[in-house]
Amino acid sequence: MSTSTWFAVRAPLSPRSRWMLGLGSFLLPLLLWAAVSYVPWLWHPQVLVTEVGDVSYLEVGMRMERAAFADEVAAMQEAGQQPPQGTPANPVYLPAPHEVGRAFYTAFTTPPQQKDGLWLHESLWQSMQIIFWGFLISSLVGVPLGILCGVYTPISRLHEPFIEFFRYLPAPAFGALAVAILGIHAGPKIAIIVIGTFFQQVLVIANTTRKLEFGLLEAALTLGTKRWKLLSRVVLPGILPDLYRDQRVLLGWAWTYLIVAELIGASSGITFFITQQARYQNFDNVYAAIAMIGIIGLSIDLMLAWLGRRLFPWDTAKGRT
Repeated sequence: MSTSTWFAVRAPLSPRSRWMLGLGSFLLPLLLWAAVSYVPWLWHPQVLVTEVGDVSYLEVGMRMERAAFADEVAAMQEAGQQPPQGTPANPVYLPAPHEVGRAFYTAFTTPPQQKDGLWLHESLWQSMQIIFWGFLISSLVGVPLGILCGVYTPISRLHEPFIEFFRYLPAPAFGALAVAILGIHAGPKIAIIVIGTFFQQVLVIANTTRKLEFGLLEAALTLGTKRWKLLSRVVLPGILPDLYRDQRVLLGWAWTYLIVAELIGASSGITFFITQQARYQNFDNVYAAIAMIGIIGLSIDLMLAWLGRRLFPWDTAKGRT
C-alpha cells in the first residue's frame, strides 16, 4: 500500500487491505500491551518480592515501589544482613496478556466460590437478557415515534423539545427511583437501559427519517397515497437500511448502559462478576470479563451487519457496514 493511499480521501480499499488493516487495529494495542508487560526496562515501576531476606514485614509475592525496594536492599547491605530479592513487575492492576488469556479460560471452567453462585456463562446470559428486554421495550416505542417525528412536524414539535431536554438527564440518576418502583430484581436494570437508549433512539431515527428524499413523499401524496400507506409503502422502505444501521449503533449504547444498570442492587450478571473479582484484586479476571463483553458485542454487530447486507441488497451505503 503506497503512502498516497493512506491519505487519499475516501479511497476504496481492496478486500485484502481492509482485512489486513482491521486485523492491525487489534494487533497494535495488543503489541503495546505485550511490550509494556514483557519488556522490563520499558515500564515496570514495581518489584515483585521473591526472597524476603532479613526484612521482617516483607512477604514473597508482595509488590512494592522500586525506590522503596532499593532502600530496603541498601539498608540490609549496610547492616550486614540478607537483602531481599525481587524481579521488575507491573502493578497488580495491569496483568500480562498471557495471564488474562489464562483467566479467560479458567473463568468459564472454574465453578463459583459460593454454592448458590452463578457460573460466568450464566452471568453473561442474565446480562444479555437484560439488554434484550431493555432494548426491545425501547425500540417498540422509540422507532415508531422517531419515524412519526421525522415525517410530521406537529408531532415532532410536540415531543422533541422535551426529549431533547430529557436526554441530557443521566440514566443512572434514575436508579434509586427505578428500584423504588420496580423492586430490586431485573426491572430497574431494564428500566435504566430503556431510559438510556429511548430518548437517543427517537432523535436519531427522526433525523434519519428527515433525510429521506422529499420528492418521494411529494410524488406519493400527488398519487393519492393515504397516511398509513405513505408510512408503510414509502417512508419505511426508504429509510429501512439506515434505520437498521441506527439500531446497530444504539444497541452498542445499550451494552454501555448495562454496566451502569447492573450496579443497582447487583447480585448477578457480568457486572457483579467484575466487581467481585476487582474486590479480591483478580484483575486478570476483570480484564477477561471486559474482553468477553467486547467479543460478544462485536460478534453480534458483525452478525447484524452480515444480515443487513442480505436484507437490504438495494442499500447503496453498504461500505459503511
